[in-house]
Amino acid sequence: MKKISIFMLVVFLVGVIATGFAQAPKFKYVGVAKCKMCHKGEKNGNIFEIWEKNSHAKAYATLATEESKAIAQKAGIKGDPQQAKECLSCHVTGYDAAADLKDISLTMEEGISCEACHGPGSAYKSLKVMKDITAGTVKGADFGLVTPDKNLCVKCHNTKSPTYKEFKFEEAVKKFHHPLPKKG
Repeated sequence: MKKISIFMLVVFLVGVIATGFAQAPKFKYVGVAKCKMCHKGEKNGNIFEIWEKNSHAKAYATLATEESKAIAQKAGIKGDPQQAKECLSCHVTGYDAAADLKDISLTMEEGISCEACHGPGSAYKSLKVMKDITAGTVKGADFGLVTPDKNLCVKCHNTKSPTYKEFKFEEAVKKFHHPLPKKG
């Protein structure tokens, strides 16, 4: 009887310890094309079109300009800013993520896309999950969906940037805001 109790205790403790060491799910960046499928057009709030016209969508392309090359050189960055880790970590969605967390559909050319603000979309990109999140039957965070806040933005919009200007979160939100349309 005593041996069974000790055995059960050991099994229980191993289970508790293993659960404690279990890793959080790793979500994968899938690229703007996956977001565009459902977030394009007037009936969907023109979310893709709003992003496509803003500076985040052009973040990678901006690095190819002569102005960016001069800024990079002045900051001590050698070579092409479109190949410099110091630039790409803020100008390309998921740049610093491990290779196995990037789907082949994610491209540097899309610059700062949806997933930079909303988190890697592999688990929440499906229509069913999005409907469940919207209905409140599941939590978006459980599927990697992030609600952007100032702390997220200042990971790049900070004094380490060679083009830093005071970051005003409330003003930035107005520029990039894309409300979901009312369904009904």
